[in-house]
Amino acid sequence: MGRHVLRRLLQMIPVFVGATLLIFLMVNVMGDPVAGLCGERACDPATAAQLRREFGLDQPVWRQYLTYMGKVFTGDFGTAFNGQPVTELMATAFPVTVRLTVVAVLFEVVVGVTLGVVTGLRRGRPVDTAVLLATLVVISVPTFVTGLLLQLLLGIKWQWIRPSVHAGGFDELIVPGLVLASVSLAYVTRLTRTSLAENRRSDHVRTAVAKGLPRRRIVTRHLLRNSLIPVVTFIGTDIGALMGGAIVTERIFNIHGVGYQLYQGILRQNSQTVVGFVTVLVLVFLVANLLVDLLYAVLDPRIRHA
Repeated sequence: MGRHVLRRLLQMIPVFVGATLLIFLMVNVMGDPVAGLCGERACDPATAAQLRREFGLDQPVWRQYLTYMGKVFTGDFGTAFNGQPVTELMATAFPVTVRLTVVAVLFEVVVGVTLGVVTGLRRGRPVDTAVLLATLVVISVPTFVTGLLLQLLLGIKWQWIRPSVHAGGFDELIVPGLVLASVSLAYVTRLTRTSLAENRRSDHVRTAVAKGLPRRRIVTRHLLRNSLIPVVTFIGTDIGALMGGAIVTERIFNIHGVGYQLYQGILRQNSQTVVGFVTVLVLVFLVANLLVDLLYAVLDPRIRHA
């Protein structure tokens, strides 16, 4: 196991370098940051040259990248164009988005897996058909439509919740978390149902039934454990997607998290902010994938890492 973890950590290095390099290049072709900094009126040549020198934009892109990566390993993600360190923006944005992601993942695990187990064990029955239709509707409706509809009904018409989030506590993030997790929750339900139905026909489950083991033990120990492997894979990769894809949800509910900061950075062509936040999201993706890989051996004892 230790050798496998070390090998995976070494594999993460080129992936991290390649992903950050690609992001850095894409952000630099997004537009002229100085033009975005000056606003609608163009900067005079002297001011533009001074700003480019100050933020290192007068250097070649490859040198800017090397300088940036050198600072990243010391914990310095640069300075936003308003003079505020990017790490300060991260300190206020990431805790809110992490709480929002935790709420979304809880919805996926609790509601999604539960519905998947219920429909997988009752395949072809009315409850199975109803859940399949409901998940199809959820997948078909865009997230911004779901968010605006829930905000209108629950926040404005019925006044059960606040239309916009203020403090960013867990109690305020229940509805935004449900909106963020809605599509993923539907996929988790369908994935659990399909995996459960396939494993019900496996030899080890038939043997457990032939031995006369209790139904609850068959489901929890022999059926559900192996069926959760693809579900864990999906949820693990979805964690980073939820954090990075929260732009729409955070805009709807006025949540000042990672999505909000990314939106502001792209809108104002603030390359330091965008690259800094996306760099951390790349690390989140890599760590989540590593944890998922290690969980395989826990869920399925047949899997052994060399």
